[in-house]
Amino acid sequence: MRPDSADLADAATLWKSAYVHIPFCLRRCPYCDFAIVDESVEGRSSVERYVDAVLAEIEMESGIGPLDAINFGGGTPTRLAPEQLASIVESLETRFSTRGGAEISLEANPEDWTESLAAGLVEGGFTRVSIGAQSFDDHVLSSLGRNHTADTIASTVASARAVGFRSVSIDLIFGHPGESDESWQTSVERALSLDPDHVSTYSLTVEPGTQLSREVRAGAPAPDDDVQADRYEYFVEKAQAVGIIRYEVSNHARDGHACRYNLSTWGNGEYVAFGLGAHDHIGRVRSRNHRRIDRYLEAVEAGERPRLGSETLGAAASERDALMLGLRLACGAVLTDTATHFVESREGKRLIDAGVMGLSGGRLVVYKPMLTDAVVREASSVSAADC
Repeated sequence: MRPDSADLADAATLWKSAYVHIPFCLRRCPYCDFAIVDESVEGRSSVERYVDAVLAEIEMESGIGPLDAINFGGGTPTRLAPEQLASIVESLETRFSTRGGAEISLEANPEDWTESLAAGLVEGGFTRVSIGAQSFDDHVLSSLGRNHTADTIASTVASARAVGFRSVSIDLIFGHPGESDESWQTSVERALSLDPDHVSTYSLTVEPGTQLSREVRAGAPAPDDDVQADRYEYFVEKAQAVGIIRYEVSNHARDGHACRYNLSTWGNGEYVAFGLGAHDHIGRVRSRNHRRIDRYLEAVEAGERPRLGSETLGAAASERDALMLGLRLACGAVLTDTATHFVESREGKRLIDAGVMGLSGGRLVVYKPMLTDAVVREASSVSAADC
């Protein structure tokens, strides 16, 4: 089935997923504002304690299952040994069960990759890997704070294929001020030449509190929105030519290789989440965990869910969430009452007249993906009283 199929997107709304956050990183990248443990500052002394806490937290949850997808993000999941990751997978499978053919995925950095790690991951049940390439220009990689080279990426992809991962994905970041048009074109060409099943493309953003934001405030050049739009369109054109189709703003896949966890979350599906700073969605309840590792560990070790907060959504708010998430999909959002009201609003009509979005196949579709965030901001202004 095509990754941008409306039927696939609709099916994914019923899938159940689990997310596990592995916060450890060799060092924090200058653009990163995620909940991580920077090993260059904090060391690795808490790794085993953290794994034990995640296993304990899984035992505290019982509100979902069976699972269609499990995803490990970070941070850097491959900072853990494959046996540690496999123990978490086994705990999830025991606690919730999994459907046949469930997708088990993780993010990986090329500098951590070894043949033994790759074999251990497949033996531990992992079926999908997203390799954090980011760029195939060594100068840009250095500017992004990455610790690998372009040549390392190719060997990592080859190794992942050799050990039997069903899906191999490459992550790219575009729009760093130090990146030229030629550099980006080379990155795209080299990425596609590796014949990936899936590619995720992210525009570099300046998040408050990051090293990058401090550099920009001090006078360093910031990413240019127009340049990033051109880079994005270049990738989409080249990827489509080799059968890699956009199914969400940042995600592109060959037939049969769309990420199940991605589709489930963008479909407003239910997912449980474990680990530092993790967010989950069960029924109409959205919850989030502590972002400080000391507070996370102390809560779990005291026998408590490590919650920083939870929110119960009403029917209207839940429908609005589904609209905002659905607008990111290439097939668009289902035309619910909330979506219809947005279409009929002054801002909705303006966006339709400008060709930014429109109706197609009974869904509301954003035709200019790089403007999705602007459309979502307008859609989020729809209130329950308006519908």
